[in-house]
Amino acid sequence: MAPALFLVPAALASFILAFGTGVEFVRFTSLRPLLGGVPESGPDVRQGWLAALQDPSILAPLAWDLGLLLLFVGQHSLMATDTVKALSSRYFGVLQRSLYVTCTALALQLLMRYWEPVPRGPVLWEARSEPWATWVPLLCFVLHIISWLLIFSILLVFDYAELMGLKQVYYHVLGLGEPLALKSPRALRLFSHLRHPVCVELLTVLWVVPTLSTDRFLLALLLTLYLGLAHGLDQHDLRYLRAQLQRKLHLLSRPQDGDAE
Repeated sequence: MAPALFLVPAALASFILAFGTGVEFVRFTSLRPLLGGVPESGPDVRQGWLAALQDPSILAPLAWDLGLLLLFVGQHSLMATDTVKALSSRYFGVLQRSLYVTCTALALQLLMRYWEPVPRGPVLWEARSEPWATWVPLLCFVLHIISWLLIFSILLVFDYAELMGLKQVYYHVLGLGEPLALKSPRALRLFSHLRHPVCVELLTVLWVVPTLSTDRFLLALLLTLYLGLAHGLDQHDLRYLRAQLQRKLHLLSRPQDGDAE
């Protein structure tokens, strides 16, 4: 097994890459469509759906974007299978989770950096006339802020250090074993049913936009299908989530020893 001097920097590098990718994902999904990071063509040069399906200048970037999405979904799903997990654990040991996080971040970086907008394509909806042109973007902006705050809050329920692969390396260096071995059966059951703990909030970010362009529709549709297939919660999981959230909020609201004195 690799020494701790190698394991710790590798896990930290994976975490930093994932954190930076998360920040970039917020810009890609929220700031760019809401603040107009990509110039859009006017409605007079946009094509209808029938014409768009026959226009290579629209179909080519859509096919490229679809390939990027399938690459991300394929990587995210394939590396989560038991077979690949066993192989990566065999060769990378305690860094198996960090490897998964790194590959996911790289796949998402490719998706965001090489995504092709389709400004001439048809749109499903667009807020153009007043007062909608003013109030709809503002409402979307507020809902995106609320959604991202909820996403960060929900992560309190989950073991974020373990999701990022840091806790596995920390426990290994200290000789504490595998963190999952210390989880309760209810927690393991929840993790097996819920691969994406912020499904509803991500769907809000994907769909609630002032203008739903063709490429945005493709992005939202495929990720919605993927999130839906990966979601299998039942009432037992929801009760466990609620109990864990209440416990974490109680711990955060409890005064510290120094404050009580």
